[in-house]
Amino acid sequence: MHRNLAWPGAALATLILLSGCATRVQPPRLGAATPAPLLRCSELGASFNFASTRLTATTLEPAGRLTNAGQPVEAHCRVTGRMNERVSPVDGQAYAIGFEMRLPTNWNGRFLYQGNGGTDGNVVTADGGSSLGSGGLLRNALQKGFAVISSDAGHSSAQNPLFGLDPQARRDYGYNAIGTLTPMAKSLIQAAYGKVPDRSYIGGTSNGGRQALVAATRYADDFDGVLAQSPGIHLPRASVANLSNVKRWDTVATTREVNGQPDYESALPPAEREVVARAILARCDALDGLSDGIVHDVEACRTAFDPQRDVPTCKVARDGSCLTAAQKSVLAAVHQPVRNAAGERVYSGFPFDPGIRHPGWAEWRFRNSVRTARNPVSVGFIFSAPPVADLSMATDTRKSAAYALAFDLDRDGARVFATSGVYTENALAFMGTLEAPEFDRLRERGGKVLVLHGTADPIFSSDHTQAWYRALDAHQRGGASSFARLFLVPGQGHSRGGPATEQYDGLATLVDWVEQGRAPERIVASARGPGNPAGANTDVPADWSPTRTRPLCPYPLLARYTAGDPESATSFTCQR
Repeated sequence: MHRNLAWPGAALATLILLSGCATRVQPPRLGAATPAPLLRCSELGASFNFASTRLTATTLEPAGRLTNAGQPVEAHCRVTGRMNERVSPVDGQAYAIGFEMRLPTNWNGRFLYQGNGGTDGNVVTADGGSSLGSGGLLRNALQKGFAVISSDAGHSSAQNPLFGLDPQARRDYGYNAIGTLTPMAKSLIQAAYGKVPDRSYIGGTSNGGRQALVAATRYADDFDGVLAQSPGIHLPRASVANLSNVKRWDTVATTREVNGQPDYESALPPAEREVVARAILARCDALDGLSDGIVHDVEACRTAFDPQRDVPTCKVARDGSCLTAAQKSVLAAVHQPVRNAAGERVYSGFPFDPGIRHPGWAEWRFRNSVRTARNPVSVGFIFSAPPVADLSMATDTRKSAAYALAFDLDRDGARVFATSGVYTENALAFMGTLEAPEFDRLRERGGKVLVLHGTADPIFSSDHTQAWYRALDAHQRGGASSFARLFLVPGQGHSRGGPATEQYDGLATLVDWVEQGRAPERIVASARGPGNPAGANTDVPADWSPTRTRPLCPYPLLARYTAGDPESATSFTCQR
């Protein structure tokens, strides 16, 4: 079901706890995919026929044309095209769903839909690599033999963010591009290999993680495995929440522009965030049994750490070694759930994590919250009904910053969750309600859902993802783990980075679960120190082993140190 939920009046608790009772049906066991060779490539341009589809190029790419982690990608067929070409009756712009497919010569029998990031608009390389999240895969999906598709989600980068003026472009961005492209992609695979894929997967990070979960609900019959990393669950709510905190940052900012661009990082610059990170570690690092620069026990840290008590207070002026009383109040407030005037929860709060020192944390909190590329224009043009009237805000950063600063949670938030005229689906509807019962069909047919989320994510809260999972588990009468599992990544920022062991292979874990029935009891993740083939993570502390490993544990378990080498995952077990 995909009901329009009014605002205000549909509190977050109501939204995510709608459950009822799930029917307990033993799902079937899905078998393994079988390989097949590529039969045709260049011929596809003339022979492939699918409704509303135009192939623009079919080329055989030689081995080594693409590389990943210093290793060549084998030869493959690259196909580009467009679907549903049209001219909008609303804004007069030409739209299409652009796509790229890469079909390996030695195919493993699997299909991967690669999710998009941000507001989309670009057809990125269809290799199933960085777009799937994690801190750099040592072998991407194309190297593993997947047939992979990527898309622009129905609009070009030049149309960002004003594609939100067109209702169909909104729907394509939210969900319809997936539903449109997937049947075509499977038909193209059949034309290229002589058979349809044995197993189909979808994966992505950020907005791509949201797309993966939307596919699990809207297109459950099309996918066997769903990989959602740092997912934007209820993404419009997250954007509204981030905007609502700009006023708070403004009260403690000393400058509001850097190089002519809106920037609020003076509210909590790097040195002061380091003070906060050290205070968190002092109170919470050892709660998991080892002081190692990682806070695994997020739940215990909620009561162990108090910013008012534990962060040094400046006695006179700010000097980078302390926070003022006003700063500490703001810091505490922006980590709390966002509520409207009626007291209803709009979006979850955020856990305190030493990953606050990560530069990406500041990027989302202090720049993306006020600039034209992210939150103001997403909320104003893509999610609001009707869209903001002043179209110049799409390119004028000062206007986007002014919009963010003046944003009123109740007045402007109401437009985000409203319908109006030609905008017949509210933002939550076309971006995904993701209610627990919507996942029943995927479970019934044997599909699996793997979700990973960093606890230092500054834009999509890991607390919100936990709340979503608890609602799913309640609906499944405590049995959600039979088909869906959540793994938290301590210290990881948004999608990657942060002082974390954030290099892991979620796709391989998912395939093993779907096709071999081996549910993941832990996922071993590595630090990306100097010399890592996929590139070093500069947030890894110098006193860590560059190859440190840790187990990621299925929620609600967490990694606790038992005995042995403190740099090795073998020294930890997943416990309560």
